[in-house]
Amino acid sequence: MNKNSAKEWLEKVYHNFSAAKILFEANHYTDVVAVELHYAIEKAFKSFLAFENKKIPKTHDLDELYSMVKDKIELDESEIQIINIASEYHIEESYPSLVSSLPQKEEIKEVINFAEELFVRICKILDIDMQDIIR
Repeated sequence: MNKNSAKEWLEKVYHNFSAAKILFEANHYTDVVAVELHYAIEKAFKSFLAFENKKIPKTHDLDELYSMVKDKIELDESEIQIINIASEYHIEESYPSLVSSLPQKEEIKEVINFAEELFVRICKILDIDMQDIIR
């Protein structure tokens, strides 16, 4: 088990969802907030792999990453729906599109709450003190 590596990943998770919260509260563009949230969730799943000294895949696919760690953290149907929403953020919100629209604030708030709760849950599962991460 590699708690230090997992902690490094979780620090990045905290940075991403904290930035998303700050930008959201500042009424910043929701597409930018969305990308930060996608990265937070992606890195959260990768923290389990780091903890187990497994190779970290170079993928942004949240469904694929969750399938690799679902034996470590079980998500309910509503949480899986949030992952499906956040999965779209990486592609749709990262690049310009003629038909794109900004994610709705209510949706973004729901994903922020999920990302923060996911961070807390993973810290508990991996027995990592959040105060060592939050500075």
